[in-house]
Parts: sequence; C-alpha cells; structure tokens
Amino acid sequence: MKKLVALCITMLLVCISSFAQSSDVTIFSPDRSIQVTCHLDSEGKPSYSVQYKNSTVLETSQLGLVFRDGDFSKGLTKTMVTPVTVVKDKYKLVTGKRQNNIYTANHQVIQYKNATGSLLDIIWQVSNDGVAFRYHFTGPSTTRPQTINTEITSFHLPATTKAWLQPMSVAKTGWEQVNPCYEEYYEKGIAAGTPSPLKAGWVYPALFQTAGHWLLITEANMDGHYCGTRLDNDSANTNYHIAFPDAREIMPGGGVNPLRVFSSPWRIITIGSLATIIESSLGTDLAQNANPAVDFSFAKAGKSAWSWALLKDDSIVYDVQKRFIDYAADMHWQYSLIDVNWDTRIGYDSMQLLINYAKQKKVGVWLWYNSAGSWNTTPYHPRNKLLTHEDRVKEFRRLKKMGVAGIKIDFFGGDGQSMIQYYIDILNDAAEHHLMVNFHGATLPRGWQRTWPNLMSAEAIKGFEYITFGQSAADEEPAHAAMLPFTRNAFDPMDFTPMCLYKIPRINRQTTAAFELALSVLFLSGAQHFAETPVGMAHMPGYVKEFLQQLPTAWDDVRFIDGFPGEFVVLARKSGNKWYIAGINGSTQEKTVSLDLAAYKAKKAELLLNSKGDRYIDQQAVTLQANKKENITLGAHDGFVMVLEQ
Repeated sequence: MKKLVALCITMLLVCISSFAQSSDVTIFSPDRSIQVTCHLDSEGKPSYSVQYKNSTVLETSQLGLVFRDGDFSKGLTKTMVTPVTVVKDKYKLVTGKRQNNIYTANHQVIQYKNATGSLLDIIWQVSNDGVAFRYHFTGPSTTRPQTINTEITSFHLPATTKAWLQPMSVAKTGWEQVNPCYEEYYEKGIAAGTPSPLKAGWVYPALFQTAGHWLLITEANMDGHYCGTRLDNDSANTNYHIAFPDAREIMPGGGVNPLRVFSSPWRIITIGSLATIIESSLGTDLAQNANPAVDFSFAKAGKSAWSWALLKDDSIVYDVQKRFIDYAADMHWQYSLIDVNWDTRIGYDSMQLLINYAKQKKVGVWLWYNSAGSWNTTPYHPRNKLLTHEDRVKEFRRLKKMGVAGIKIDFFGGDGQSMIQYYIDILNDAAEHHLMVNFHGATLPRGWQRTWPNLMSAEAIKGFEYITFGQSAADEEPAHAAMLPFTRNAFDPMDFTPMCLYKIPRINRQTTAAFELALSVLFLSGAQHFAETPVGMAHMPGYVKEFLQQLPTAWDDVRFIDGFPGEFVVLARKSGNKWYIAGINGSTQEKTVSLDLAAYKAKKAELLLNSKGDRYIDQQAVTLQANKKENITLGAHDGFVMVLEQ
C-alpha cells in the first residue's frame, strides 16, 4: 500500500511538473484591464504578449539574456511560478508630477533554469496603468554569470501601430563629439517599424498608438551595474528590441555592457489613454527608493534665473551675475545659475563674494561644470575636476564650504555601463556634500530623481538653447513643445530651460508670449531655469510678473484635459488650493479647447492669454457658472494659463 501511495505521489509530481513546464502563465492587473501571457515554447525560449481591454497591444515578444558564460534565451525549463501577491508602495518626490505617490500592482515571479542549471527569475508587476518586468538572479554572486552580451527582450507591436519616437544620435558625432545626448527631434506619427534615420536606434520614452490605445515604453532603476539601453528594430519590422550602447560610450578604461548584474532595470510599458500617459507615475513607481540613511533635506525644488540662455558667454562676469541674483530675488525665485568659464571669468574668490551676496538676498547659487575627460573636445571649463572620487571630494568640499546650492554638469559621453556608474558616483558624492545636481548633455534620468532626490533635473532634450542658435529650431519649437509632456517629460524632470516672453536675439520667435508662459506649468523640472532676462521681464505686465513670483515649485496632482502628441496639449496641475490649467497649440491651425471648470470646484478663476499681439499677455477674470464650459480659442502657436482658486 505504501509503495502504491508513493507511486501515485511521484506520478502526480511528474504531472504537475509537466503542466508547469508546458502551460502559459497569465497575470492580470488589479482591475483586470491588462492581461500578460507568459509562454515557453518547445525550444525553451521564453516570450510574452499583452492585451489591454481585450485588444492585443503587444504580440508575442521575446524574453531572455545571453551572458559570456551562460545563455538564458533558449533551452530553458520552468522550475517555479509563485502565487500572485499584491505589492503596494507609497513614496514622496522632491520633483515630479506629484509629491505623494501611491503604487499598487499584482506581483508574480516565474523562475527558469538553463542548460547548465543556473537559475533566472523574471519578476512581473502589472498595475492598472501598465506592465513592468525585470530579470533577477538568485544565489551567491560567485555563482552568477558576469557580463551580459545581449538582452533578447523585445516589444512586438501590431502591424498597424503608429509611433512617436526620438532617434538616438550616433556616438562621437555632433559639436565637439558630444553625442549621444538625447537632443534630436521626434519622428511624429510614423509607421511602426520605420528604421531610425540615424541608424542608432530610438531613445526612451518611446510612444506608440495601436488599436486605439497608447503605450509608452521606458526603463527604470539603474543601479550602475547595467548600461542604459535603447530600442532598435529591423527595417519594416514592428518588433522593437532592447539594444546596448555604442562601444565608445564609456568612461576611459571602463566597459559598455552590463557587469556583475544582480537585477536588471525594470522594463516598463505604460498602457491606456493619453490621460494614462500624462497622469501615470510608473517611471518612478519602479525606481528604487532613496537611501533612508542619507540626509536629502537640503534638496529643494525651485525656480532659477539664468543669464547664459539669451546673453551667452559674455554674461559670465561679476556685475551681470550680481544683476541676475537681484533679478531672482525680485522674482521670488530660489536660485540663480552661473554658467560656463566662471572659474576664470569670475574666479573662486569673487564667486565667494557673489554667493555671500546671494545669501543675503535669499537666493541659492548653482555653478556649471564640464564632466569631461577624453570622450569629447569641448573647450568650456572648469573641466576634469569630477573624474574620480578623490577629485570630486576635493571640489565638493570646497563648494560646500563656499555655500554653493547645486552643480550643473555638462557634456557626458553616453550610456555605457561605466558611464552610468559615473553618473551615480557623482550623485552619491554630491549628496554627501549636500549639493543638488543637474545633468546636461546627458542621458535620460530613468527615475533617478526618486533614488537620489538631489537630482533636480537633466537636459536630455533638444531644449531652448537650440532656438537661440538658429531659426530652424525656433520654427520647430511649437510642435516640439507639444510632444514633450507625452514623452520625454512624462516621468523624468526635464531642463528644457523654457520661457522667453519677449525677444530672442537674431531669431524670429514663432510662439506667442502666452505659449511661452504656459511652458512654465507644462514642463516639469526640479530646478526650473527660465530663459527670460530682467530686460525682457520688464516688458511684461505686472500680473505676469506676479504669476511667476507665485508659481509653485512642486505639485500635488495632475489631470490631462485634451491634446495629441506634437499638435496640442492642455493639462492641469494642482498645488495647495489652486489648479493651474495650461495649454499650447503646436499647430498652425486655430484650435478651440473646452474646459469643464466645475470639476475643479473653484471659487475664483483668472485667465492669462494672448490678445494684443504675440509679445503681450492679457489678464481676464473668468465668470464661473454651473453646468457651463469655458471655451478658449488658441491661434497658431498660441497658449494660455488659467489659475483656479478653490
């Protein structure tokens, strides 16, 4: 009898093992609108597909990693599937679309074993606004594979998909070999599968529309062991796959590919409507929380004056910077940024005097640095002061003693693993010395602002400075600006350096002043460096100045109202008892937007808009009536801001 029971148990275990090996695993979002199906084929190749509201938004897409000393892309067997559990998280951000964030998702782990017996977990988390997954290795580090050659992960879009994508620039191209720095214009509404015009793939976040739904693909939780990745696709193929950086995107002597990986970054697919894209926080929900042992209380979001945007190198002198500190104080802005070559044009000793003066005015000072070693030939300085831990500690101690608030670091060299580690080393050393950080000529932050709250912003966009360089960039600004809330600025702070209300030297500005003012609300940056100068601001009515004096530095909530990528966008941001509704029209056609103001339960509303020419902003009181919508007509390249007080 005992032998018969043992035989039955053995047969049952064999059947369970066979079932586990052959059957698909299906994971749903909490509201069951998203369904992920994970499959392992007869060759042991793992894959997945995604449905949203019964529509296929990702067809069968590949999973897996190939190491120098181990293959986890084929010949796998499924060894374990954990029960579904619910993960919940609450966290705060210094800079972002919300200060307080809540994340809820269904969590499940599928474990695989490769031909040599090594184990790989694929961790899935499916929330109501999207799908996230990552690779994770169990066991001691001595038994884990070391260097990853290839990541097989792909995102196979249906054939009719449209895409809004920024091409990745080729390493060592551009002015003084500064590329890649995420500073290309977006290809808008192209057929999915269209090859990248620069032949180097596409950057994150990558926006797609399929079956009437929207997907935004990105990655988060970069800990320095992995490289920054990008998307690539074969010609006329809608199967986008993860690609590693160019071999030249490294610190001198460092590596490109992931090294000693314990967990990969999260692969994130936000899914839903355009409102989902605008209102989601998945890009930070999946980032690592800040180290509770580190004091980040010094990191405070704020608005900043900045002379270089319009006045360039010649403005980096003592008297001009003193005037801009006065300007920041008059505007009730928290900071003033002093840009390139300050170390020789002003000098450390005179800079100390400026910092002392700014402190009396309750203005913090940011200073510019060149990150660069040998990876580019940029002439600006100070340079070569941040390349090693010892260099950084020496310089950061000096800056902390001087009372510097933050550092803007420019001209990075790409996304290789060693370069990603360089970014993180800077953030750690800066935090140690209570310095905020703004990365320029840089990679996408990928949620770093949660892990390191002293990261206030990053450029990683073709920003305002290009408009000052040539008319073609000014001509492109309206449509470009209407792209960014849906893509680059969806999750991560963006130092576009917006808002020129008056004149740009030698450039015919294509936007109205009201369009430019709206960017102060639409674009998110922990350190918001405004391009407008004291002279330009003097041409604005007093109520515009008052608006910018009172403009919040952080937000409590966001609502999408209307828009379409590259054409127009209208959204609302909340701070305290006020809602700020901002909209821009990036097209050449007149556009009317309809606002349901009853939803904001406001007692008072004021509207700032263009009414007397493109350099003037008018102020109008808005009569609030129950069951009556407010219609606002925007001309070509026009905008508005409305302030609702509850």
